Amino acid sequence: MTITRFAPSPTGYLHIGNLRTALFNYLIARKTGGQFILRLDDTDRERSKEEYVDGIKADLDWLGLHWNRVERQSERLARYSEMADKLRAEGRFYECFETPTELELKRRKQLNMGKPPVYDRAALALDEAARARFRAEGRKGYWRFKLDHERIEWPDGILGDLSIDAASVSDPVLIRADGQVLYTFASSVDDMDMGVTHVVRGADHVTNTATQIQIIQAMGGTPPAFAHHSLLTGPQGEALSKRLGTLSLRDLRAQGVERMALLSLMARLGSSQPVELRASLDEIADGFDLSQFGAAPTKFDPADLWPLTRAHVQSLPFDAVADRLAALGVPDALAPDFWAVARENITRLDDLEAWWILCRDGAAPVIAPEDAEFVAEAAKLLPPPPYGPDSWAEWTAAVKAATGRKGKALFMPLRRALTGRDHGPDMSSLMPLLQKVPLRG
Repeated sequence: MTITRFAPSPTGYLHIGNLRTALFNYLIARKTGGQFILRLDDTDRERSKEEYVDGIKADLDWLGLHWNRVERQSERLARYSEMADKLRAEGRFYECFETPTELELKRRKQLNMGKPPVYDRAALALDEAARARFRAEGRKGYWRFKLDHERIEWPDGILGDLSIDAASVSDPVLIRADGQVLYTFASSVDDMDMGVTHVVRGADHVTNTATQIQIIQAMGGTPPAFAHHSLLTGPQGEALSKRLGTLSLRDLRAQGVERMALLSLMARLGSSQPVELRASLDEIADGFDLSQFGAAPTKFDPADLWPLTRAHVQSLPFDAVADRLAALGVPDALAPDFWAVARENITRLDDLEAWWILCRDGAAPVIAPEDAEFVAEAAKLLPPPPYGPDSWAEWTAAVKAATGRKGKALFMPLRRALTGRDHGPDMSSLMPLLQKVPLRG
């Protein structure tokens, strides 16, 4: 069985970059009838907060990315301790005492000598007496995983065959001096224990993947199949990282972005397939293919969400919006006709309110000075509501006969006078919806 996971840290709200990772893993599981695990990487006790856990779940639920089960790393600390002891016993974990300042000095020295800034494994030479002296000085030891200095190779689902020389990578710190188990170790244990078969994540994790492959193998497990999607940039190729706070899923939702617009875009962006609005997650999953994605950074423009949102909103049947219209106060008898008219003139469902206010209360007439006399004459010929489907044609015909105006010079001033707008629905359809007409005084 295919088992994937989405493993956010609950230290903030989900943003557009998180969504790409969650969606890819979800689609792989859905397409194959597998399982999708929501795993909360919450070992950072200071920054992890329940409000973010709730926010993550709410965002995924809104998107329809429903998980088969939830796992929390904070509930698995005993298991991490057990596996750490196993790796210590096998000589794959070793204790280090260098301070951040000392490590930085080492890095600078290596760079000045033209060497890669890789940890020199000095801690391996420490005997128990030396470690005791460091502890007596008040230093607390942290733990690194000892990599086998060999090439780590895997067939990446997006990037193709990858190979990393482990000697070019520092032995990763897996347990901090304060005892916190770090992501690289906890994720390795979890992926092994939970039987995760496929992992899709950002290209910035390629080096992590190499070390995790060795960690999982050292623990006696089989690494998942990995794939690394490209990172998102802004529309001009600029770094997106500083804007992610403004691109949180909860903010996009609040702005009126529709979930199917968001999912349709993110399931194709960066691939060779065209971006097209899809009606369901099943439809998106049917056409999803990791091999269609490339390695180049992918440009994301939030503006691209609005044409898709507009198309989705305009495709909705009346039943899908009936409750929203009722909440606005649109009478049941009028609601179907109101939706038929308004749907073609909105981008977001929130835009419905302005159109209903226009229909319910009328709009302040917009009258150009050169049209003032003409509109005053037309207002005398306008009967009171209610109006029917022929009212617009009858009124404009009467105004034409009385004033001699025709064409745009006739219709545009009258539209502005009735609606306060230059554009909108066909007036023959809109006029029967008008409950009040301020133009009549």
